[in-house]
Amino acid sequence: MTPGEARLEQRARDIEALILEGGARGMDRVRRALRPGYCLRAARGILAGRGPILIGTGFPVGDSFETDGPLGAIALYRALAELGREPWFGCAPPISRVLGASFRTLEIPIAAWEETRPFVRQALARLRPGAVVAIERPGVAGDGRYYNMRGEDITDRLAKFDLFFELFAGFTVGIGDGGNEIGMGNVLGALAGLPIRPSVTRCQELVVAAVSNWGAYGIIACMNLLTGKDLFARFDPLTILQELVDRGAVDGRTRLAACTEDGFPLEVGLARIERLRCLGRL
Repeated sequence: MTPGEARLEQRARDIEALILEGGARGMDRVRRALRPGYCLRAARGILAGRGPILIGTGFPVGDSFETDGPLGAIALYRALAELGREPWFGCAPPISRVLGASFRTLEIPIAAWEETRPFVRQALARLRPGAVVAIERPGVAGDGRYYNMRGEDITDRLAKFDLFFELFAGFTVGIGDGGNEIGMGNVLGALAGLPIRPSVTRCQELVVAAVSNWGAYGIIACMNLLTGKDLFARFDPLTILQELVDRGAVDGRTRLAACTEDGFPLEVGLARIERLRCLGRL
């Protein structure tokens, strides 16, 4: 390994530590089960793929959706667009209607597995994505149902985005902060004992964070390292989060319509971005 590669690898480890700071849901244990450098590998895999990048997000809360997930998804979308790529969102109502007003969006029906499978096959054949990413997207549990952090069954509100991970032969990334998100099937042993119904859906590269939005930011910081660009420059978190809340988004932990992420004031996330920007420069 050259000195430059060693610096890059160490900076990636620093990024992975930073996006976990302040977490209290056991993701530090999960990190120990992962090979270091996952944010950097995720960034490289996403950038290497030819074709559109499909980004799934949206965690239901009642009839609405969480602020955690869409904010990071929009940041990644804009970073990829800045690099000349073609990002797409893949999500179900109601968030598909919110994002679809401003971004390329594939609306996925909320339907049974056997009804959704042909839809996913057709979507993959039409889009021919270079990578598929899930940010704070619920993953199916071992019993075929979906659960939130409280153990409540939310299956009836969910499209089966897991099928994109099952049927897509290319590079896949899962980003999560609790264990019930797509991708956590990679680390089921490390999730044992946590008070959740874990997802069994696997991915090629799993990124864990204290807040899933921050996991997306960690990947963007690694993209900065790889491209020499500041890909956060076109992203205004405060404006975007306020727009999401105005359109119905709520904090997944408090269930309040507030500009917070899993109970963290937005100022914490903004400070995290600034520190990641520094780490994203060699």
